[in-house]
Amino acid sequence: MLNCSSISRAAIKGYPQSAQFDGKRFTNVAPRQPLKFGEYLKMFWDLAFNKPKETVPQQQLPVQPITAETLAAAADNSVFRLGHSSLLLKLKGKYWLTDPVFNLRASPFQWLGPKRFQPAPIALDALPTIEGVILSHDHYDHLDYQTIMQLKDRVRYFLTPLGVGDLLAKWGVAEEKITQLDWWQSTDVGEIHFVATPSQHFSGRGLFDGNKRLWCSWSIITDEFRLFFGGDSGYFTGFKEIGNKYGPFDVACLENGAYDSRWADIHMLPSDTIRAFQDLQGKWLLPIHNAAFDLAFHHWNDPFKQIVALASEQRVKLSLPQIGQGVNILQPQEEAAWW
Repeated sequence: MLNCSSISRAAIKGYPQSAQFDGKRFTNVAPRQPLKFGEYLKMFWDLAFNKPKETVPQQQLPVQPITAETLAAAADNSVFRLGHSSLLLKLKGKYWLTDPVFNLRASPFQWLGPKRFQPAPIALDALPTIEGVILSHDHYDHLDYQTIMQLKDRVRYFLTPLGVGDLLAKWGVAEEKITQLDWWQSTDVGEIHFVATPSQHFSGRGLFDGNKRLWCSWSIITDEFRLFFGGDSGYFTGFKEIGNKYGPFDVACLENGAYDSRWADIHMLPSDTIRAFQDLQGKWLLPIHNAAFDLAFHHWNDPFKQIVALASEQRVKLSLPQIGQGVNILQPQEEAAWW
């Protein structure tokens, strides 16, 4: 168990203690499926120019605005969907954010790149006091510079995988606020136990920093509940190992969106999401990584249609709140189709 201030940047320079670090870059347990250079070029060309128009909703999605009154009235230990993988967690009376992206685009540019379908259900400056930010990896749709800059002086803790904390420090986040962990390392903040658990993904924000920072999922544990936040991942055997160590989970927030068979090793297909949920020994599945950005070729609501059908076949309890809607971790409920 690690104290929140126990890992300094100097202590982990080069990350020699990490089994995931090969001396230059971080690696997955299973190698990624190879694509030929021409296949990569075609895929990126298609992403830029050949998407169906249905990848973006043609009308505004239903959103439940989050207000101070909404949060005060919410049960303790609740999850609010902000869009994509951004969640506002009310845990033990304090508020946490996962992978917060409030910017208009998931991109290094303000004028180019995936654009939000619509604004988040609460403005950054309207957020309550945030105890901590939980980050899964460094991709633009999970780690937004502008958002972090507006949060850095208002947040007590930043929990990250190895290397991501170094990036935050470079951006000006106070080092004493940052805890960066390797897979299976953990830290306690108050009554909450956080474990950086594995995922099958990759990292990088530019042409030259590929896999220089680790990626992870998070197992969040208290004496009242167990919550899994998956970040991004392809399906892999690590889900079963996490489930055996830390399950059963009351709610598993798992990726279900921006998928394609060409990159199924790093982004789960809906059928993979169901398998991962079962491996985690989950009680309720709350799909995330959807309904905010246009990042693949499927229709924007295909993730919902597919996961509903699969969950019905497999008798999986599914919670699909609208953007802005809160869900009680201990008493989630099925929602009427809003998509």
